[in-house]
Amino acid sequence: MRFLCDAMLGKLARYLRMCGHDTAYALDRGVEADDAVREVALQEDRRLLTRDADLAARTDGAICLSARDIEDQLRELDAAGVSLSLPATPTRCGRCNGRLEPVADEAETPADAPDPAETSVWRCERCGQHFWKGSHWDDVQERLP
Repeated sequence: MRFLCDAMLGKLARYLRMCGHDTAYALDRGVEADDAVREVALQEDRRLLTRDADLAARTDGAICLSARDIEDQLRELDAAGVSLSLPATPTRCGRCNGRLEPVADEAETPADAPDPAETSVWRCERCGQHFWKGSHWDDVQERLP
């Protein structure tokens, strides 16, 4: 399932990406106005996620969330039938939604990243961000319903 999170749901977009969902974020696309957000969802065949009840009512298939807290939003999505689990191998960049590729054992990584010969590391094909299953991964896992 492909999603578009409106301007109020940036943190949720990151969680969905970590769960492997192709998730666009409206502000990353430079859109905030309701009609523009709706148009992006339609053009890209994405299911809109929003806290705006009026926008959701005007957009076929949209999911309207009432919660402000990320854990409550995740529970609402789970109740709506959205699969929320972390994949064995990360596939999406939490920052930009790009695809992740494994980093070779001998490759150099930024100083804050672990040695890929000792810990699996992935790099975003789009923005170059490096990812690994560290404490943040564990924190997200604990928050998922």
